[in-house]
Amino acid sequence: MKDDQVLDALKGVCDPELGIGIVDLGLVLRATQMPHRIDVALMPTSPSCPLGELLVEETREALHARFPHVTAIEVELVSSPAWSPDRMSADARKRFG
Repeated sequence: MKDDQVLDALKGVCDPELGIGIVDLGLVLRATQMPHRIDVALMPTSPSCPLGELLVEETREALHARFPHVTAIEVELVSSPAWSPDRMSADARKRFG
């Protein structure tokens, strides 16, 4: 399940290796919002992604900035299912050719 407001808040978070937003890359597996809590699951582009924790921190910062009233923001990296280029938006696919 993906909440549109949460996804909108995450559009400015970019994968530092690829320079494309995590939403367009399809890295957001889950994004749910409750009255005082947001839960996000991110899937790295590879299981050994060295910048996964950086993505987690930037995701938290973006959500805190957009939803200051939320008392709990949980962001986790998940390895299953594995990410594939099929998850990318049409715009991201165009960028990679």
